[in-house]
Amino acid sequence: MGIRSSDQYRKGLNDDRRVFYRGKKISDVYAEPELTLAVDHSALCYDIADDRPDLAITDVDGEPVSAFYVAPNSAEDLVRRGALIEEVSRRGGGTIVLKEVGSDALFALLRATTGEGLDNARAFYQRVCEGDLSLAVAQTDVKGDRSLAPRQQADPDLYLHIVDEDADSITVRGAKCHTSFSANADELIVLPTRAMGPDDADYAVSFAIPIDTPGLELYVSPYAAGERNSFEFPISTKHKLLESLTVFNDVRVPKNRVFLNRQPELAGPLALAFVDYHRFTAINYKLPLLDIMVGAASLIAEANGISKAGHVKGKITELITWSETVRGLAQLAAVRSKPGAHGVQQPDPLAVNMAKYHFAHGFHNAVAILTDLSGGLLATGPGGEDWDNPDIRAVLEKYYAAAVPAEKRLRLLNFIADLTARDYGGYQSVLATHAEGSLEAEKLQIARSFDSTKARNYVSDLAGISHL
Repeated sequence: MGIRSSDQYRKGLNDDRRVFYRGKKISDVYAEPELTLAVDHSALCYDIADDRPDLAITDVDGEPVSAFYVAPNSAEDLVRRGALIEEVSRRGGGTIVLKEVGSDALFALLRATTGEGLDNARAFYQRVCEGDLSLAVAQTDVKGDRSLAPRQQADPDLYLHIVDEDADSITVRGAKCHTSFSANADELIVLPTRAMGPDDADYAVSFAIPIDTPGLELYVSPYAAGERNSFEFPISTKHKLLESLTVFNDVRVPKNRVFLNRQPELAGPLALAFVDYHRFTAINYKLPLLDIMVGAASLIAEANGISKAGHVKGKITELITWSETVRGLAQLAAVRSKPGAHGVQQPDPLAVNMAKYHFAHGFHNAVAILTDLSGGLLATGPGGEDWDNPDIRAVLEKYYAAAVPAEKRLRLLNFIADLTARDYGGYQSVLATHAEGSLEAEKLQIARSFDSTKARNYVSDLAGISHL
């Protein structure tokens, strides 16, 4: 099939998938108004092939393939992938779109699986490329009591696990959470959430299934639900992701779709391989959001007539320093990349995790700066219905004028409020802290990735002591 259009992608979602949203079962994802927005947002990863084929399409053996799915085998490939992710995120208002996460999982499977699992991963990868399929990734188990291993949980279903196996299939039961795009993707890739020991072999499982597979149920989060207008919510009326609790009720998986089958020694390496690519994706799709934070701060300072104040210049410089440090580390992650197993290039894990940590660690401070520069109207400003009433608008135009006309100032303030102070802002705050791994997970990977031997030996030489 090659490259699909966005309309073909949308039509492919009308099947027998079991999606539940705001207390009811949804028969057609694209026909549900609040979910239509998310589908259209995700369709951007198909639309980009129309006007940026140089960036979004790669020729493979004479056939066009979505560049999202071309496995990188050099630093240059990772640089191009970073540029593609940044561009589609820019179109998505600084938010991830769809194909990024699924391709992260594909590359991890190609790098970290072995034997029959690798053969199955390669066959699935070929199917995805030929059909230009969209993929969701279910990795994070619901986990229950986090002080206990999977096998120790009071309810064994709190980690996804194998409950039956025959010559042709395995059957799995349990649930994953925080599954982005599950309700509006074609296929679901399941990955282990953590390293596993021999006693947790039943939980060391990875596979891919169509979203409408019997027994699979998707309970979509209602965040950013309800009617909203573009005056008050200029970002979240255009862009939305679907996140789900993903439940496996004795789901049968054909063995030719299984990548890890009771192989606990590979669970950790596969989970970490996904992290390498997923955090590389994260630091590149966050780049437009960094630009948004800096640009919004500069514009609202000008609108409020405070742009020449010394403390304001200092705060905007602080935002620039944060933003450009993340950008530089994102570039370094590609430049320092190395060949991985089976010819798949591995982003530098130290630079990747430093970039992600620096972004997440500084995000809430950046929001505080932007809120400080904006003022209290982020919470107390007028609504869209007020603005639509000509008599009320005249009052608003008179009293909310500043260094710029009231309309420009209010629209800018609503943009910033949508990003920082309203439900979409809360969503972004949680993403900054937990998406693609928590701050502590990133710190752990930084510690794992840094080789202190050179520094230790240097000090040993200077101090005149033997190397330890």
